[in-house]
Amino acid sequence: MKIQIHKTLILFLLLTFNLANAQQNDKEKCRYTKTNYGYLMVLREGDNVLELIENLAKEQNIPSANFTGIGFAQDATFGFYDFGEKKFHPKTFNKVEMGSITGSIAWSGDKPSIHMHGVATDGKFDAYGGHILGLKVGTGSMEIYITVNSEKLERKIEQPLNANVLQLPCLK
Repeated sequence: MKIQIHKTLILFLLLTFNLANAQQNDKEKCRYTKTNYGYLMVLREGDNVLELIENLAKEQNIPSANFTGIGFAQDATFGFYDFGEKKFHPKTFNKVEMGSITGSIAWSGDKPSIHMHGVATDGKFDAYGGHILGLKVGTGSMEIYITVNSEKLERKIEQPLNANVLQLPCLK
């Protein structure tokens, strides 16, 4: 009887530990891996795409990069830049598929500066696109392919447009 209780208790503890461990691993799934050219990110529902690309750039000290991507978006906020007002006019689209994401990573002082554009389609296959101000992964996943460049690039605000412009080193 005692042996049966001990076996049952051990089995219960093992199952509880394995279940807790599986749930913890699910929450901590890898968001990126190193590749020959840079990184591959696989983001999941609820992930903030711009924030995670910025975090990757900081963590891995990426000097500069360009990226492409595809996937489902819960929310995609596009901005149309009004040069007269010198600001973006945002519009958010929900439950869309990102048919194309493209962008670059540079630096503004000690912070990564992400510049992202994209095209999203809705259930009616209507397409929307332009500068992406915010992007949250929807049901499914989003894949971002990042190609790292060896040269560190900076962005600076240029006047009179108040635009954040990529600065290039001059060739000699």
